[in-house]
Amino acid sequence: MFERIGRFCHRRRWAVLTGWLLLGVAGVLASGPVFGNLQNGRLSRHFESTQGSNLLAEQARYGLRVVGLLDAAPMADPAVRAAVLSAAADLREIPDVGRVVDPYTATGAGLLATDGRAGLLVVDLTPRLARPERDAAVAATTARLHAVELPPGGTVRVSDAAQVSRQINAQVQKDTEHAELISLPITLLVLVLIFGGFLAAALPLLGALAAVAGAMVCLLGFGTFLTLDPNTVPVVTLLGLGISIDYALLIVSRFREERAGGRDVPAAIEAASATAGRTVTFSALTVAVCLSGLFLFDDPTFRAIGAAGSAVVVVAWLAGLTLTPALLAAFGRRIPVRRALAPEHGFFSRLAAWVQRRPWPVAIGLVLLLLAAGTPLLSIRLQNGQANVLPQSLETAQVERVITDRFPGAGTDPITVLADAPPAQLDAYVASLSTLVPPGSVVQLGRATPIAGQRSRIDITPAGTTQGDTAQQVVRTLRAHRPAFRIWVTGGAAVLVDFKADVVRKLPYAFGLIALASLVLLFLMTGSLLVPIKALVMNTVSLGATFGALVWVFQDGHLAGPLGFTSPDAVETWVPVLVFAFAFGLSMDYEVFLISRIKELYDTGIGNDEAVRLGLQRSGRIITSAALLLVIVFAGFAAGRMVGIKEMGFALTVAIIVDATLVRCLLVPATMTLLGDANWWAPAPLRRLHTRIGLREAPAPARSTAPVR
Repeated sequence: MFERIGRFCHRRRWAVLTGWLLLGVAGVLASGPVFGNLQNGRLSRHFESTQGSNLLAEQARYGLRVVGLLDAAPMADPAVRAAVLSAAADLREIPDVGRVVDPYTATGAGLLATDGRAGLLVVDLTPRLARPERDAAVAATTARLHAVELPPGGTVRVSDAAQVSRQINAQVQKDTEHAELISLPITLLVLVLIFGGFLAAALPLLGALAAVAGAMVCLLGFGTFLTLDPNTVPVVTLLGLGISIDYALLIVSRFREERAGGRDVPAAIEAASATAGRTVTFSALTVAVCLSGLFLFDDPTFRAIGAAGSAVVVVAWLAGLTLTPALLAAFGRRIPVRRALAPEHGFFSRLAAWVQRRPWPVAIGLVLLLLAAGTPLLSIRLQNGQANVLPQSLETAQVERVITDRFPGAGTDPITVLADAPPAQLDAYVASLSTLVPPGSVVQLGRATPIAGQRSRIDITPAGTTQGDTAQQVVRTLRAHRPAFRIWVTGGAAVLVDFKADVVRKLPYAFGLIALASLVLLFLMTGSLLVPIKALVMNTVSLGATFGALVWVFQDGHLAGPLGFTSPDAVETWVPVLVFAFAFGLSMDYEVFLISRIKELYDTGIGNDEAVRLGLQRSGRIITSAALLLVIVFAGFAAGRMVGIKEMGFALTVAIIVDATLVRCLLVPATMTLLGDANWWAPAPLRRLHTRIGLREAPAPARSTAPVR
């Protein structure tokens, strides 16, 4: 089948190239609407915090909140006071403004900074406004706040949830474009060095651009029925660039090998499609299976990224099977083939021989090193970032930082308890829990107020930050000691508790699905039971080291200066799950590249140790090249300014470096040497099953004896 696909792409190359050109144009046109429609992802309707928030929203007296920060001004100065009160009076006259709270009234407690040189002016709009009316009210409010007259040196900065979303979307687009501008030229340069020519180097890059364009079209389609989180586009773009370059690299490399072996262009394309095309298909299936684990989580953002990521994998796979062969058909005769074949003995075979002389020390030492590198993971803290994930040069991020540092309590969102009970019962219930929380856990305890029907609500402001350990403990205490009547505990801390609980509950199932599918796929390829199990163990250990590095850098703040970020003292909640799914799939790719070569040699009668040396020698260059290109792409995203995207790019960069060096070049040869022929063991029933349905590399068509044309 793959040989026929290659033959078709050669014969119909201009039709295939025209189709991909049209897709590229469609992708460019789709990018604007995609970035314009990004919005903060919806939370699962199964979360208690979501249910409570939705019930409160139905009866909310106020809608979007706009906060004006008046900084570097003596708030006790009569002139400042008069200017603030005048602005407050004007704000109350703006259409669709429901409430204005200034720092000089009784209701404005907590709106003055501890040093007296900053204050907050809070404006709440009326609820359930249509977007045009809401935007008009925000614009008028923002303009009046910026017009407050303060003494020389005083500043006014404004923030609101809509502005946060807009700035996040804008920064995501800038980071994505910046990453592409950084990574693509460097990738092209490296490919020129790998292939020894510009034309061969350009083919994988064209495949990557086509995959990204196809990704934009897919995202535009998914956006009609899924909520696309701002993180979806860079994550999907990152995945599309990385794997499409890898797939095109495999096809072009095999094409050059076949040409160096004496085939003409049509035969080389068919051979590359029949061999590398099968490997690309297996790889795409493996990555798609790993991404399918995201569907098991309740979080809609994970499901959207799983769906969009799977679609991008399909686009990259199609580009590898059709676009790359068509480009080779059009320009293959101009591609140099010197040094296309790896020598039988070289750096990688010598490295494998060195490892095989000391397999126990290498295996034990590397496992201990990876486990030690993963120890910071034990202290991981997660958070759902908002304005604090933005670069500190942006106004909204500055406002949140100042409020957190200088306004005790004002920067902490309250925990809200909604109850099917009158206020008196709710007050009594909350008061009864006062002895169950540590002293000082609650900064401010409000009074229960009635809302629609028989329901009431109460706000509890915890000590520390909105999503800190203290706030989460208060949420858990409230939920662990429920009253006779029904309650919903919601707020930022409750959302984080629900999200973490869902991840902890569903992650074993996701890992089980990925592990089972990987075991089956590797068994069908190798016929071995031990090789897939060993691969799962090694991937898990190496991922632990990756997560340890992620915590050490971003949560603990090491390398914050060189990487250009302010540590949020936590890791974004969505990053570990996505890194697990993506990195596991890419690690299995490299396992397939290496093991398939070793198995092919072993099946010809070569001994296990010799097969390991030759297999690493023949696949080491392609694995190293593919890993280097992925590192360039991922590092481009790590250079972005959004903390979450920076975390994702950094973690995947570390994962690829660890996997392609320590694991594939050292740990795999060591463990395979220790196991010897037992590597390929399987029970008799499974051996018979593999004989019937195993996935084997298709033999390439017979080599042509004609001179290369």
